[in-house]
Amino acid sequence: MSTITILHNPRCSKSRQTLNLLEENGINPDIVKYLDTPPTFDELKAIITKLGISPRDLLRKGEEEYKTLNLKNDSLSDDEVIKTMVSHPKLIERPIVIHGNQAKIGRPPESVLDIL
Repeated sequence: MSTITILHNPRCSKSRQTLNLLEENGINPDIVKYLDTPPTFDELKAIITKLGISPRDLLRKGEEEYKTLNLKNDSLSDDEVIKTMVSHPKLIERPIVIHGNQAKIGRPPESVLDIL
C-alpha cells in the first residue's frame, strides 16, 4: 500500500478537518507542514500533475502575496507560477492529500476520500 501524505497547515480549519477525517477513517498520513518545509519545484509540479489542474488553479488568490507579486498577470508561465508558490508557500491551496499517483485538495474535506 502506498503512503498517504497531507500537505497541512495546522492553523487552517479545512486542513485540520481533513486530517481528522483521515484519522477517523483509520489513516495515519505522513504530515508535511508545507509552510515550514515547502515542496521543491519538482515536487510541486508533480503534485499539480497528480491533481490534474493548472498551477494557477492551486493559487490562493485571496492572499496578500497574490496581489503584491502580481500573480493575476496572465503572461507568467506555469513554471514561473510554480516557482513563486515554492518561494511563497502560503500561496499554495490547502490541504492537499496525496496517495500514489493521485492527489486531491481537501475543499471540502470529504473530497479526499475519493482517492483513498
